[in-house]
Amino acid sequence: MSDEDRKRRGDPGLPGTSVITKTKPQTKRPSLYRVLLLNDDYTPMEFVVHVLERFFNKDREAATTIMLHVHHHGIGECGIYTYEVAETKVTQVMDFARKHNHPLQCVMEKK
Repeated sequence: MSDEDRKRRGDPGLPGTSVITKTKPQTKRPSLYRVLLLNDDYTPMEFVVHVLERFFNKDREAATTIMLHVHHHGIGECGIYTYEVAETKVTQVMDFARKHNHPLQCVMEKK
């Protein structure tokens, strides 16, 4: 094969030719945030269970378990989400609690 044929075929063995490789971009996993409920002496337990069912898609048993954990330990985890989802959940819970005149507190913290 002549040098001219090699140039036409793109033979990488000749000077002045190169091989192009695609590099896959490395994507970083998003930071996760814990959404937490804080205990207070005024919000009814049934309301907390309702909040857990409505905003965190917990079944009655899981919601009751989390509510009791919050009641006994002062704080309880509702779920772990990306920043935007966690922020939305906190806002929804706080707005819902205020609308129903309850002092329930919901916060988020980086995991």
